[in-house]
Order: sequence, then structure tokens, then C-alpha cells
Amino acid sequence: MERRDYGAAVAALNTLQSNFSIVDAIRKSGKGMNKQAIPEMLEWSRKIGYKPSDFDRLKPIHIAGTKGKGSTSAFISSILAQYLPSSASPAAPTKIGLYTSPHLRFVRERIQIDNVPMSEDKFAKYFFEIWDRLEAAARIDAPADAPTKPIYFRYLTLMALHAYLEEGVDTAVIECGIGGEYDSTNILAKPTVTAVTSLGIDHTAMLGSTLTEIAWHKAGIFKEGSMAFTAPQKAEAITVLQQRAAERGTALHVVETHPSLANDEVKLGLSASFQKINASVAIAVAAAHLRLLGHTSIPDPTTVPHIILPPEFVRGLEQVRLPGRCEIRQEKNVAWHVDGGHTLESIEVTGRWFAEQIAYSVAASSTKAPRVLIFNQQTRDAKALAKALYAALQVGISGATSPFSHVIFTTNQTFSEGYRPDLVSINTNQQDVDTLAVQKALAQTWSEIDPAVEVSVVKTIDEAINAARAVAHRWTEQSDEHVEVMTLITGSLHLVGGAIEVLESGQVR
Repeated sequence: MERRDYGAAVAALNTLQSNFSIVDAIRKSGKGMNKQAIPEMLEWSRKIGYKPSDFDRLKPIHIAGTKGKGSTSAFISSILAQYLPSSASPAAPTKIGLYTSPHLRFVRERIQIDNVPMSEDKFAKYFFEIWDRLEAAARIDAPADAPTKPIYFRYLTLMALHAYLEEGVDTAVIECGIGGEYDSTNILAKPTVTAVTSLGIDHTAMLGSTLTEIAWHKAGIFKEGSMAFTAPQKAEAITVLQQRAAERGTALHVVETHPSLANDEVKLGLSASFQKINASVAIAVAAAHLRLLGHTSIPDPTTVPHIILPPEFVRGLEQVRLPGRCEIRQEKNVAWHVDGGHTLESIEVTGRWFAEQIAYSVAASSTKAPRVLIFNQQTRDAKALAKALYAALQVGISGATSPFSHVIFTTNQTFSEGYRPDLVSINTNQQDVDTLAVQKALAQTWSEIDPAVEVSVVKTIDEAINAARAVAHRWTEQSDEHVEVMTLITGSLHLVGGAIEVLESGQVR
């Protein structure tokens, strides 16, 4: 009998990835998002036995945006989890789903219930239930040359919705993948609440190169009968969002930073000042959703600009955890600062966050300890990202000549023997990876903008981690004062996930 465990499910799932040549052709064609994406998703849904109205049972919350949509979704889920049934409060929600992307270490991180990643056994169970239904459908009505399975993200979207229905989830926080209008998650017909987080320029081949074009796509999640919120945006983006909301028969509410967050009365579980606006959007969304579920003692965020935070909201904001987002991990001699930054805007906020951390460190110590950067971005404009990071750090570090003493560029390969199956990606140029082409170009760029720094290129993430550890070890031996060497790991989320895998595994080479 064929294996049907978690490993087999991940191996089968990886066969649904689009390879580099396909992704690159789409990127270069400028054809934009596939307008047939939603009809195709509805057809896949039909093949596994669902119609759009079936997903209404999940009472979904739908989140789109360029920056902060994952953090906002995590804040929402954490707040709602404080309202799970107890002897004192038997009201809904009774089970909360959280669907996000990408994953860092394990693909099952994308499909969570009550803020816990799906178990390996359940992931395998629901994965093969969808697989078998699609196989059966293909035998009945698929043309010989037609694909029998949707691509990777679409498959996981269908699987998540199926799993949530089977598990009795009655609130599902669904994060968009790319865009909104044509995103595969946009088969949700009646979300309770929708929200657009901060917008910026990304995925230009699919969404367009202007903020107005991108705003148009993101606003595609707005639905008649669903409340709509947005973080503050530039004027041209707000105009488009408002127009799209009106076309969909709903009103758009702009959420400003909540005073309790602005004055640090509440200490967020995700550090960094930019998380305050993500948390503020989450407060409004969670309040609106909970009111619809019957929690009418919570003030209406559409009429009260900043609701008084119930204790449950405060706990949710403080207890939220999202690995790889403004995360600090400490080990002997090293403070690892981990934050994925894969767009120009996100790398800039990563730089500002790290600059804040440097300021705290400098204030606490008189020494000039080395600082290390580990960076990669394999598929976007890596040089532009590196320059943006440097510029943000230079602005944030007053009087500093170099933000780092050592800069290490690596591929996204985790260990010398390769990748964990969950971390395999076939949508990058393998020749570029093998020849370290991107990394060598990055090294040259950084050396030009900061000649004082020691720049190196390595092939794997574990080599980069251990190079940083070696810097810290040398410094510790030479210095009388015990100071942790600050190391920033940023760029691709694949890099961040691999770095966490190395740090968690405890492997020192």
C-alpha cells in the first residue's frame, strides 16, 4: 500500500509547484493576474464537493495587503482565541482557523486551528482526501491534456477550507496570497469582515507597477454585506479603495493607530513600532467580527474611532507569536534578530526596527561590538533591497559609519545536504543558486556602498549562521565586557525559515 503519511503528503504537494521557467515567463510577459483564477477555483471546489456558499459556515475574515497582512491576521486570531468557549462564556467562536502564507519551517504552519499548526496526521488526512476527490473527478470529466490538480497555493487553499469545515471551525481568518481580486482565496462569497493592510509596490508583473493598480487588486476582497477596514494609505490608494468599496456596496473605514498602542500602554507580542498599525487594524476587525457573533458589549469600531480595549483584547495582543517577524532569539554570545523583508517597503521597516534595537544596545553598553548581517533574496531585485536596507539603517543609526562590521550573503539552501522537504522551492533559477550568482552580485554591491565592511559569500544558511557565531566567538575572546553580538537575518522568507530551522536544530558545523 502506498505511503500516506505527512512526508508523502509534502512530497506530493511539492509536485504542484510551478517551476522557475513558468514563473519567470509569467513575470516577464506582463500579462498580470489570471482573470480566470476565480472561475478555475470555483471549478476545483466543485470537483471536491463544495459550492461557495458552503464556506459561509466558516464565518471567514478576509485580509489582503502588501505589508503586515500576516501579522494582522495573527493579531486577529490571537484576540479571538481569548473568546473561545469556557464555563463562563459559552458563546462563539468555538474554533478558530488561521490560514497564512508562506510557511517558515513546516508547510502545516499555514493551516492552524486555535493558533496551533495542524498536526502531521491531520495534514496528511485532509491532503489525501482532496487528492482522492480530484483523482476521482479526473476519471469522470477531465480532458486528457487537462491538469488533474491545481497548483500549490490553490491546492492548499482548498485543503484548508475543507479541513476547517470538517473540523467544525466557525471563524476562519484567511490571508490572501497575492493581490485580492483574482487571488484564489477570493472564492469566499460572504466574509464577515474584510481588511486591507499597508500597501506598497510588489508583484508588479501580476498587480501592476503603480499604487492605484495594486490598490484595485487588493480591494477585490470587499463584498456587499461585509464590513471593510484599511490601514492608513497614500491618498491615491485610499481613493481607489473607497471607490471599490462603494462599487461593492460597503463602506470603508480607515483605522488609525490605537492610542493604547501609540503610548505603549499595551506591550505587543510582536515588537517593532510598525506593528502598532497592524495591531490597530486587528483590533477593529476583531471587534466588528465579535459583535456579529453576539458579543455586543464590545464597542462598534465603525462608530467609535478607538474602542476601549477589553482585557481579552489586551491579552491577545500581548500573547501573539509569529516566528520570523521581528523576532529576537538569544544564545550564548549572539542575539539573532530575525525578520523577513522581501519588498522594498518591508526591508525598510526591518531596517528601522533593527536600528531601534541597535539604539537600545548602544545605550546599554559602552563597547563597540561587531554587528552581522545575513541576507538573501533570490527572486526579486536583491540589489535594490540591499541598498534600501543600508539606507534605512544609516538613517536610524545617528553618527554611525557602518551599520554592520560583517555581511554574509547566502542562498536559501538550509544545510549542505539540501533542504527539508517542506522548504523545497523549484521556482528559482537553479543555475543562479549553484553558481552563487545573486550572492556574488550582492557582495559587490554592498562592498561598493560600504567599503569598510567585511563581506563574504557562502552556499548554505548553516554556513552563514556558523560564520556569525565565529565572529561572536572571536569578539568574546578579545573583549573584557560580555556583550551579545547582534546579528540580523533578513530578506527572503525562505532564508528566514531556513535560519530558524538551523537555530532550532542546534546543529553547529
